[in-house]
Amino acid sequence: MIDLDDIDRKLLATLSEDATQNAGALGRKFGLSQPATWRRIKRLQDAGILARRRLDLDKEKLGFGVTVFLGVKLATKGRVSLEDFERAVTAIPEVQTAEHVLGLYDYRLRVTARDIADFERVLRRRIMTLPGVGDVEANVLLSEEKRPGPL
Repeated sequence: MIDLDDIDRKLLATLSEDATQNAGALGRKFGLSQPATWRRIKRLQDAGILARRRLDLDKEKLGFGVTVFLGVKLATKGRVSLEDFERAVTAIPEVQTAEHVLGLYDYRLRVTARDIADFERVLRRRIMTLPGVGDVEANVLLSEEKRPGPL
């Protein structure tokens, strides 16, 4: 773990809001030269703190109006390896995230679909046919608020 100063934290907060900003613009914002800002960003990347930059797509404008969180409990943990389930579930394009969790369920999935009928198709034909799937609980996302900042 590296020590972060106030400027590092401000860089992280600013990049988490808009990762397209270049080192020159960031440097002007924080009173640093472009090379000094670039070195800080490079140090954060090398340390693994800045793992990647990605786009934030508007799923609804792309035609995906439903997000459902699924709790999945594996029925036969001994017969089906976790790796087999993970490999199969991550091959489903509608599954945005698959998290191995501790608690009532073994996995928490974030599934995006065009509508409820499309979600039902994905659930019946893809998710329920995965190796080892037992109980499944669905929670439909009604609204989502994003927390400001990287942490």
